[in-house]
Amino acid sequence: MMKKVLLNVDYTYDFVAEDGKLTCGGPGQAIEQEIVGLTKQFLDEGHFVVFAVDKHIEGDKLHPETKLFPSHNLEGTAGRDFYGALKHLYDQHKDEANVHYMDKTRYSAFAGTDLEIKLRERGIEEVHICGVCTDICVLHTAIDAYNKGFKIVIYKAAVASFNEAGHEWALSHFENTLGAEVV
Repeated sequence: MMKKVLLNVDYTYDFVAEDGKLTCGGPGQAIEQEIVGLTKQFLDEGHFVVFAVDKHIEGDKLHPETKLFPSHNLEGTAGRDFYGALKHLYDQHKDEANVHYMDKTRYSAFAGTDLEIKLRERGIEEVHICGVCTDICVLHTAIDAYNKGFKIVIYKAAVASFNEAGHEWALSHFENTLGAEVV
């Protein structure tokens, strides 16, 4: 059996709450129980679980997203807190050896981070991904996982976006271009 990880990408207040700074709104809120259940399952089975959280600095004019999106997930704000029941689940398990919290400053959880090292040192071959936004951070994380040779599993009921057309396109891209298993 392949060793696997769950990458829980950006399921934070700013990306999910009704008044979040860059929210998926209803689609993001609708996947809460699926995200929490999947995360709990991976934790209970002793798999490695990575919480990859977008982090931005107020007033950073050099970051490429500054021209594309409103300020979101700013360092030191509640916008970076996990949304809903995931916050409680994380708080319960954050000190366990199989739980890793990481900041990311680009769409992909692999870009400029030590994520690949963390996975390789644990012998992980299979990357399972849930979170938001399907067509942005989830997509770019999946592309990097593909380029690094990992098997990819995407949970259709545990990803969402503020762009329905982008969401549907990304689901097709995962399967048809990255060879991911979409379940």
